[in-house]
Amino acid sequence: MPYRHQLPVAVTLSEDVEHRPGRKLPYKARVRWIDPQTKRRRSVAQMHPTQDAAQEWIDSLLASAARGINPATATQTLAEYGDSHMTLALRGLEPKTTDPYLGGWRLRVVPALGHLPVTMVTNGAVDRATYAWIADGEGRSTVKNTLAVLVRVMEQAVRDGLITTNPARIKGWQRQYQLAEDELDDPRSLALRDWAALQELATALVARSHEQYPGWGDVVTFAACTAARIGEVSGVRVQDIDLRNWIWTVRRQTTPSPGGLADKNTKGKTARRVPLIEEVRPLVAQRVLVVGGRPDARLFTGPRGGRITTAVLRDATHWDEVVHSLGYDHLRRHDLRHTGLTWMADAGVPLHVLRLIAGHGSLPTTQRYLHPDLHTVMQAGRTISTHLTKSAALPPPSPGLSATLRRL
Repeated sequence: MPYRHQLPVAVTLSEDVEHRPGRKLPYKARVRWIDPQTKRRRSVAQMHPTQDAAQEWIDSLLASAARGINPATATQTLAEYGDSHMTLALRGLEPKTTDPYLGGWRLRVVPALGHLPVTMVTNGAVDRATYAWIADGEGRSTVKNTLAVLVRVMEQAVRDGLITTNPARIKGWQRQYQLAEDELDDPRSLALRDWAALQELATALVARSHEQYPGWGDVVTFAACTAARIGEVSGVRVQDIDLRNWIWTVRRQTTPSPGGLADKNTKGKTARRVPLIEEVRPLVAQRVLVVGGRPDARLFTGPRGGRITTAVLRDATHWDEVVHSLGYDHLRRHDLRHTGLTWMADAGVPLHVLRLIAGHGSLPTTQRYLHPDLHTVMQAGRTISTHLTKSAALPPPSPGLSATLRRL
Protein backbone atom coordinates (compact mmCIF):
# COMPACT_ATOMS: atom_id res chain seq x y z
CA MET A 1 0.00 0.00 0.00
CA PRO A 2 2.14 2.97 -1.14
CA TYR A 3 1.59 6.26 0.65
CA ARG A 4 0.27 8.94 -1.69
CA HIS A 5 1.35 12.27 -0.29
CA GLN A 6 -1.54 14.75 -0.33
CA LEU A 7 -0.77 18.32 0.71
CA PRO A 8 -3.66 20.25 2.29
CA VAL A 9 -5.03 22.81 -0.13
CA ALA A 10 -6.99 25.96 0.61
CA VAL A 11 -9.60 26.18 -2.13
CA THR A 12 -12.73 28.18 -2.74
CA LEU A 13 -15.85 26.10 -3.14
CA SER A 14 -19.00 26.83 -5.08
CA GLU A 15 -22.10 25.08 -3.78
CA ASP A 16 -25.63 24.17 -4.82
CA VAL A 17 -28.51 21.98 -3.69
CA GLU A 18 -30.74 20.41 -6.35
CA HIS A 19 -34.21 19.06 -5.53
CA ARG A 20 -35.19 15.88 -7.38
CA PRO A 21 -38.77 14.98 -6.39
CA GLY A 22 -39.97 11.39 -6.29
CA ARG A 23 -36.74 9.92 -4.98
CA LYS A 24 -36.00 8.35 -1.61
CA LEU A 25 -33.16 10.88 -1.17
CA PRO A 26 -34.47 13.85 -3.17
CA TYR A 27 -31.85 16.52 -2.35
CA LYS A 28 -28.53 16.47 -4.21
CA ALA A 29 -25.81 18.54 -2.53
CA ARG A 30 -22.79 19.42 -4.63
CA VAL A 31 -19.60 21.42 -4.22
CA ARG A 32 -17.16 22.40 -6.97
CA TRP A 33 -13.63 23.79 -6.95
CA ILE A 34 -10.53 24.28 -9.07
CA ASP A 35 -7.66 21.96 -8.17
CA PRO A 36 -4.68 24.30 -7.62
CA GLN A 37 -2.21 21.68 -8.88
CA THR A 38 -3.90 20.41 -12.04
CA LYS A 39 -6.04 23.54 -12.68
CA ARG A 40 -8.92 21.18 -13.49
CA ARG A 41 -12.46 21.63 -12.22
CA ARG A 42 -13.50 18.99 -9.69
CA SER A 43 -16.67 18.24 -7.78
CA VAL A 44 -18.20 15.94 -5.21
CA ALA A 45 -21.90 15.30 -4.63
CA GLN A 46 -24.10 13.36 -2.25
CA MET A 47 -27.86 12.69 -1.97
CA HIS A 48 -29.75 13.57 1.24
CA PRO A 49 -33.29 13.12 2.61
CA THR A 50 -33.85 16.80 3.48
CA GLN A 51 -32.56 20.18 2.36
CA ASP A 52 -31.21 20.84 5.86
CA ALA A 53 -29.17 17.62 5.74
CA ALA A 54 -27.80 18.59 2.33
CA GLN A 55 -26.80 22.03 3.58
CA GLU A 56 -25.19 20.53 6.68
CA TRP A 57 -23.03 18.30 4.44
CA ILE A 58 -21.99 21.33 2.37
CA ASP A 59 -21.17 23.29 5.51
CA SER A 60 -18.90 20.50 6.72
CA LEU A 61 -16.96 20.60 3.43
CA LEU A 62 -16.72 24.38 3.60
CA ALA A 63 -15.29 24.07 7.10
CA SER A 64 -12.82 21.43 5.91
CA ALA A 65 -11.73 23.58 2.98
CA ALA A 66 -11.22 26.55 5.34
CA ARG A 67 -8.82 24.37 7.33
CA GLY A 68 -6.90 23.49 4.14
CA ILE A 69 -8.41 20.04 3.55
CA ASN A 70 -9.06 18.88 0.02
CA PRO A 71 -12.84 18.21 -0.36
CA ALA A 72 -12.09 14.96 -2.17
CA THR A 73 -10.17 13.77 0.89
CA ALA A 74 -12.91 14.95 3.23
CA THR A 75 -15.46 12.71 1.50
CA GLN A 76 -13.31 9.58 1.17
CA THR A 77 -14.57 6.28 2.52
CA LEU A 78 -12.64 4.62 5.32
CA ALA A 79 -11.30 1.98 2.90
CA GLU A 80 -10.04 4.64 0.48
CA TYR A 81 -8.53 6.78 3.19
CA GLY A 82 -6.81 3.82 4.86
CA ASP A 83 -5.32 2.56 1.60
CA SER A 84 -3.96 6.04 0.87
CA HIS A 85 -2.52 6.66 4.33
CA MET A 86 -1.70 3.21 5.72
CA THR A 87 2.08 3.60 5.46
CA LEU A 88 1.89 6.85 7.39
CA ALA A 89 -0.52 5.39 9.97
CA LEU A 90 1.74 2.39 10.65
CA ARG A 91 5.01 4.29 10.73
CA GLY A 92 7.48 3.14 13.39
CA LEU A 93 6.10 -0.42 13.62
CA GLU A 94 8.12 -3.55 12.91
CA PRO A 95 7.08 -5.92 10.10
CA LYS A 96 6.12 -8.62 12.59
CA THR A 97 3.53 -6.18 13.94
CA THR A 98 2.34 -4.65 10.67
CA ASP A 99 1.51 -8.05 9.12
CA PRO A 100 -1.30 -8.95 11.58
CA TYR A 101 -2.45 -5.32 11.55
CA LEU A 102 -2.83 -5.35 7.76
CA GLY A 103 -4.61 -8.71 7.98
CA GLY A 104 -7.11 -7.23 10.43
CA TRP A 105 -7.62 -4.23 8.17
CA ARG A 106 -8.19 -6.29 5.02
CA LEU A 107 -10.26 -9.13 6.50
CA ARG A 108 -12.34 -7.32 9.12
CA VAL A 109 -12.22 -3.52 9.09
CA VAL A 110 -12.79 -2.99 5.37
CA PRO A 111 -15.70 -5.49 5.02
CA ALA A 112 -17.42 -4.12 8.14
CA LEU A 113 -16.72 -0.38 8.01
CA GLY A 114 -14.83 0.37 4.80
CA HIS A 115 -17.88 1.66 2.91
CA LEU A 116 -18.52 4.46 5.44
CA PRO A 117 -17.09 7.95 4.89
CA VAL A 118 -14.36 8.64 7.43
CA THR A 119 -16.46 11.38 8.99
CA MET A 120 -19.34 8.93 9.57
CA VAL A 121 -17.39 6.30 11.49
CA THR A 122 -18.81 6.60 15.00
CA ASN A 123 -18.21 4.95 18.36
CA GLY A 124 -21.45 3.05 17.86
CA ALA A 125 -20.39 1.74 14.46
CA VAL A 126 -17.07 0.53 15.88
CA ASP A 127 -18.87 -1.05 18.85
CA ARG A 128 -21.22 -3.01 16.58
CA ALA A 129 -18.39 -4.13 14.33
CA THR A 130 -16.33 -5.27 17.32
CA TYR A 131 -19.22 -7.27 18.72
CA ALA A 132 -19.77 -8.89 15.31
CA TRP A 133 -16.12 -9.99 15.20
CA ILE A 134 -16.43 -11.44 18.69
CA ALA A 135 -19.68 -13.23 17.81
CA ASP A 136 -18.02 -14.74 14.74
CA GLY A 137 -15.54 -16.44 17.05
CA GLU A 138 -12.48 -14.26 16.45
CA GLY A 139 -9.81 -14.62 19.15
CA ARG A 140 -8.82 -11.90 21.60
CA SER A 141 -5.52 -11.20 19.86
CA THR A 142 -7.26 -10.99 16.48
CA VAL A 143 -9.78 -8.44 17.77
CA LYS A 144 -6.99 -6.53 19.51
CA ASN A 145 -4.89 -6.30 16.31
CA THR A 146 -7.92 -5.30 14.25
CA LEU A 147 -8.85 -2.49 16.64
CA ALA A 148 -5.21 -1.38 16.83
CA VAL A 149 -4.91 -0.76 13.09
CA LEU A 150 -8.29 0.98 13.04
CA VAL A 151 -7.18 3.24 15.91
CA ARG A 152 -4.02 4.20 14.00
CA VAL A 153 -5.86 5.02 10.77
CA MET A 154 -8.47 7.09 12.58
CA GLU A 155 -5.72 8.84 14.55
CA GLN A 156 -4.21 9.89 11.23
CA ALA A 157 -7.62 11.25 10.23
CA VAL A 158 -7.63 13.31 13.44
CA ARG A 159 -4.20 14.74 12.59
CA ASP A 160 -5.41 15.52 9.07
CA GLY A 161 -8.32 17.48 10.52
CA LEU A 162 -11.03 15.25 9.02
CA ILE A 163 -12.43 14.41 12.47
CA THR A 164 -11.93 15.87 15.94
CA THR A 165 -11.88 12.69 18.07
CA ASN A 166 -10.89 9.10 17.42
CA PRO A 167 -14.06 6.93 17.45
CA ALA A 168 -12.02 3.70 17.43
CA ARG A 169 -10.74 4.28 20.95
CA ILE A 170 -13.54 2.27 22.52
CA LYS A 171 -13.38 1.08 26.12
CA GLY A 172 -14.55 -2.15 27.66
CA TRP A 173 -14.28 -4.32 24.56
CA GLN A 174 -12.57 -7.07 26.56
CA ARG A 175 -15.50 -7.07 28.99
CA GLN A 176 -17.78 -7.21 25.97
CA TYR A 177 -15.73 -10.14 24.72
CA GLN A 178 -16.32 -11.97 27.99
CA LEU A 179 -20.06 -11.24 27.86
CA ALA A 180 -20.22 -12.60 24.31
CA GLU A 181 -18.36 -15.73 25.38
CA ASP A 182 -20.84 -16.21 28.23
CA GLU A 183 -23.76 -15.90 25.81
CA LEU A 184 -22.20 -18.28 23.33
CA ASP A 185 -21.71 -20.81 26.13
CA ASP A 186 -25.51 -20.89 26.40
CA PRO A 187 -26.90 -20.19 22.91
CA ARG A 188 -30.26 -21.65 23.97
CA SER A 189 -30.89 -18.49 25.98
CA LEU A 190 -30.83 -16.50 22.73
CA ALA A 191 -33.52 -18.53 20.95
CA LEU A 192 -37.15 -17.59 20.31
CA ARG A 193 -39.49 -19.71 22.39
CA ASP A 194 -41.79 -21.16 19.69
CA TRP A 195 -43.32 -20.88 16.21
CA ALA A 196 -45.84 -18.26 17.32
CA ALA A 197 -43.05 -16.00 18.56
CA LEU A 198 -41.23 -16.36 15.23
CA GLN A 199 -44.34 -15.45 13.24
CA GLU A 200 -44.99 -12.46 15.51
CA LEU A 201 -41.45 -11.24 14.86
CA ALA A 202 -41.66 -11.77 11.09
CA THR A 203 -44.99 -9.94 10.86
CA ALA A 204 -43.73 -7.01 12.92
CA LEU A 205 -40.57 -6.64 10.81
CA VAL A 206 -42.58 -6.60 7.59
CA ALA A 207 -44.98 -4.01 8.99
CA ARG A 208 -42.07 -1.74 9.96
CA SER A 209 -40.26 -2.03 6.61
CA HIS A 210 -40.62 0.35 3.66
CA GLU A 211 -43.80 -0.49 1.73
CA GLN A 212 -44.25 -3.55 3.99
CA TYR A 213 -42.08 -5.83 1.87
CA PRO A 214 -43.14 -9.45 2.71
CA GLY A 215 -39.78 -10.85 1.63
CA TRP A 216 -38.20 -9.74 4.93
CA GLY A 217 -40.62 -11.99 6.83
CA ASP A 218 -39.77 -14.88 4.51
CA VAL A 219 -36.05 -14.40 5.15
CA VAL A 220 -36.52 -14.41 8.93
CA THR A 221 -38.81 -17.44 8.90
CA PHE A 222 -36.56 -19.42 6.56
CA ALA A 223 -33.42 -18.60 8.56
CA ALA A 224 -34.95 -19.77 11.83
CA CYS A 225 -36.49 -22.94 10.41
CA THR A 226 -33.23 -23.99 8.74
CA ALA A 227 -30.82 -22.72 11.44
CA ALA A 228 -28.99 -20.81 8.72
CA ARG A 229 -26.93 -17.64 8.72
CA ILE A 230 -28.48 -14.62 6.96
CA GLY A 231 -25.65 -14.64 4.41
CA GLU A 232 -26.45 -18.28 3.61
CA VAL A 233 -30.13 -17.43 3.11
CA SER A 234 -29.09 -14.74 0.66
CA GLY A 235 -27.00 -17.30 -1.21
CA VAL A 236 -29.86 -19.77 -1.83
CA ARG A 237 -30.50 -20.53 -5.50
CA VAL A 238 -33.42 -22.50 -6.90
CA GLN A 239 -31.05 -25.28 -7.96
CA ASP A 240 -30.05 -25.77 -4.31
CA ILE A 241 -33.58 -26.86 -3.34
CA ASP A 242 -34.66 -30.48 -3.73
CA LEU A 243 -38.45 -30.10 -3.96
CA ARG A 244 -39.02 -33.87 -4.05
CA ASN A 245 -37.28 -34.65 -0.76
CA TRP A 246 -37.46 -31.11 0.63
CA ILE A 247 -33.74 -30.76 1.24
CA TRP A 248 -31.67 -27.58 0.92
CA THR A 249 -28.00 -28.00 0.03
CA VAL A 250 -26.15 -25.04 1.51
CA ARG A 251 -23.34 -24.17 -0.91
CA ARG A 252 -22.61 -20.45 -0.55
CA GLN A 253 -23.11 -17.31 1.50
CA THR A 254 -23.23 -13.59 0.74
CA THR A 255 -20.53 -11.60 2.52
CA PRO A 256 -19.22 -8.02 2.34
CA SER A 257 -16.04 -7.59 0.32
CA PRO A 258 -13.93 -4.57 -0.70
CA GLY A 259 -15.69 -4.41 -4.07
CA GLY A 260 -19.17 -4.79 -2.58
CA LEU A 261 -21.23 -7.87 -1.68
CA ALA A 262 -20.05 -11.19 -3.09
CA ASP A 263 -21.04 -14.86 -2.89
CA LYS A 264 -18.39 -17.07 -1.32
CA ASN A 265 -18.11 -20.55 0.16
CA THR A 266 -19.89 -21.28 3.42
CA LYS A 267 -18.06 -20.61 6.67
CA GLY A 268 -17.01 -24.26 6.93
CA LYS A 269 -15.88 -24.30 3.26
CA THR A 270 -18.01 -27.40 2.62
CA ALA A 271 -21.60 -27.90 1.46
CA ARG A 272 -24.13 -29.31 3.88
CA ARG A 273 -27.74 -30.51 3.67
CA VAL A 274 -30.59 -29.07 5.71
CA PRO A 275 -34.17 -30.41 5.92
CA LEU A 276 -37.04 -28.10 5.00
CA ILE A 277 -39.79 -28.66 7.56
CA GLU A 278 -43.47 -28.67 6.58
CA GLU A 279 -44.09 -25.21 8.05
CA VAL A 280 -41.64 -23.58 5.64
CA ARG A 281 -42.42 -25.57 2.48
CA PRO A 282 -45.31 -23.37 1.23
CA LEU A 283 -43.05 -20.35 1.57
CA VAL A 284 -40.28 -22.02 -0.42
CA ALA A 285 -42.66 -23.24 -3.13
CA GLN A 286 -44.10 -19.73 -3.51
CA ARG A 287 -40.63 -18.19 -3.82
CA VAL A 288 -39.70 -20.71 -6.52
CA LEU A 289 -42.85 -19.75 -8.45
CA VAL A 290 -42.10 -16.03 -8.10
CA VAL A 291 -38.66 -16.39 -9.75
CA GLY A 292 -40.04 -18.63 -12.49
CA GLY A 293 -38.16 -21.72 -11.41
CA ARG A 294 -34.90 -20.56 -13.04
CA PRO A 295 -32.08 -22.70 -11.57
CA ASP A 296 -29.68 -19.79 -11.03
CA ALA A 297 -32.32 -17.44 -9.60
CA ARG A 298 -31.93 -16.27 -6.03
CA LEU A 299 -34.72 -17.46 -3.77
CA PHE A 300 -34.49 -14.47 -1.42
CA THR A 301 -33.65 -10.89 -2.37
CA GLY A 302 -34.37 -7.37 -1.23
CA PRO A 303 -37.33 -5.42 -2.65
CA ARG A 304 -35.19 -4.29 -5.62
CA GLY A 305 -33.61 -7.68 -6.24
CA GLY A 306 -30.38 -7.03 -4.35
CA ARG A 307 -28.39 -9.35 -2.12
CA ILE A 308 -29.18 -9.53 1.60
CA THR A 309 -26.83 -9.18 4.55
CA THR A 310 -27.50 -9.01 8.26
CA ALA A 311 -26.90 -5.25 8.11
CA VAL A 312 -29.33 -4.82 5.21
CA LEU A 313 -32.00 -6.79 7.09
CA ARG A 314 -31.39 -4.75 10.25
CA ASP A 315 -31.69 -1.38 8.54
CA ALA A 316 -34.56 -2.24 6.18
CA THR A 317 -36.79 -3.60 8.97
CA HIS A 318 -35.70 -1.29 11.82
CA TRP A 319 -34.74 -4.50 13.59
CA ASP A 320 -33.53 -2.95 16.86
CA GLU A 321 -36.73 -0.98 17.35
CA VAL A 322 -38.96 -3.96 16.53
CA VAL A 323 -37.26 -6.49 18.80
CA HIS A 324 -37.26 -3.94 21.63
CA SER A 325 -41.00 -3.38 21.21
CA LEU A 326 -41.57 -7.15 21.36
CA GLY A 327 -39.45 -7.57 24.48
CA TYR A 328 -36.50 -9.30 22.76
CA ASP A 329 -33.79 -6.72 23.46
CA HIS A 330 -31.09 -9.41 23.27
CA LEU A 331 -32.18 -10.74 19.87
CA ARG A 332 -29.75 -10.37 16.95
CA ARG A 333 -30.10 -11.64 13.41
CA HIS A 334 -27.67 -14.49 14.15
CA ASP A 335 -29.98 -15.63 16.96
CA LEU A 336 -32.39 -16.93 14.32
CA ARG A 337 -29.75 -19.63 13.75
CA HIS A 338 -29.60 -20.30 17.50
CA THR A 339 -33.40 -20.59 17.44
CA GLY A 340 -33.43 -23.25 14.73
CA LEU A 341 -30.70 -25.35 16.33
CA THR A 342 -32.39 -25.14 19.73
CA TRP A 343 -35.72 -26.29 18.29
CA MET A 344 -34.03 -29.18 16.49
CA ALA A 345 -32.23 -30.26 19.66
CA ASP A 346 -35.47 -30.13 21.69
CA ALA A 347 -37.24 -32.14 18.98
CA GLY A 348 -34.77 -34.98 19.56
CA VAL A 349 -32.59 -34.63 16.47
CA PRO A 350 -29.53 -36.84 17.19
CA LEU A 351 -26.41 -34.95 18.12
CA HIS A 352 -24.34 -36.17 15.17
CA VAL A 353 -27.12 -35.22 12.73
CA LEU A 354 -27.54 -31.80 14.36
CA ARG A 355 -23.83 -31.19 13.92
CA LEU A 356 -24.05 -31.93 10.18
CA ILE A 357 -27.07 -29.66 9.75
CA ALA A 358 -25.34 -26.83 11.61
CA GLY A 359 -22.03 -27.31 9.83
CA HIS A 360 -20.14 -27.16 13.12
CA GLY A 361 -16.48 -28.09 13.05
CA SER A 362 -16.47 -29.54 16.55
CA LEU A 363 -18.94 -31.62 18.56
CA PRO A 364 -18.71 -29.47 21.74
CA THR A 365 -20.08 -26.53 19.77
CA THR A 366 -23.20 -28.52 18.91
CA GLN A 367 -23.55 -29.91 22.43
CA ARG A 368 -24.26 -26.43 23.75
CA TYR A 369 -27.73 -26.68 22.21
CA LEU A 370 -28.68 -29.75 24.26
CA HIS A 371 -30.82 -29.11 27.32
CA PRO A 372 -30.57 -31.91 29.90
CA ASP A 373 -33.61 -30.83 31.95
CA LEU A 374 -35.41 -33.09 34.42
CA HIS A 375 -37.80 -34.49 31.83
CA THR A 376 -34.93 -35.40 29.52
CA VAL A 377 -32.97 -37.08 32.31
CA MET A 378 -36.02 -39.09 33.41
CA GLN A 379 -36.65 -40.14 29.80
CA ALA A 380 -33.04 -41.27 29.54
CA GLY A 381 -33.53 -43.49 32.58
CA ARG A 382 -36.66 -45.06 31.10
CA THR A 383 -34.85 -45.63 27.80
CA ILE A 384 -32.03 -47.49 29.53
CA SER A 385 -34.48 -49.58 31.53
CA THR A 386 -36.41 -50.49 28.38
CA HIS A 387 -33.20 -51.49 26.66
CA LEU A 388 -32.16 -53.72 29.55
CA THR A 389 -35.64 -55.24 29.82
CA LYS A 390 -35.61 -56.22 26.17
CA SER A 391 -32.10 -57.66 26.30
CA ALA A 392 -32.51 -59.75 29.43
CA ALA A 393 -34.75 -60.17 32.44
CA LEU A 394 -33.81 -57.94 35.33
CA PRO A 395 -32.89 -59.64 38.58
CA PRO A 396 -35.38 -59.18 41.44
CA PRO A 397 -34.50 -56.53 44.02
CA SER A 398 -32.47 -57.66 46.98
CA PRO A 399 -34.23 -58.18 50.34
CA GLY A 400 -32.64 -55.00 51.67
CA LEU A 401 -33.85 -52.92 48.72
CA SER A 402 -37.34 -54.46 48.98
CA ALA A 403 -37.56 -53.49 52.63
CA THR A 404 -36.41 -49.94 51.86
CA LEU A 405 -38.96 -49.57 49.08
CA ARG A 406 -41.75 -50.75 51.40
CA ARG A 407 -40.81 -48.12 53.97
CA LEU A 408 -40.86 -45.42 51.25
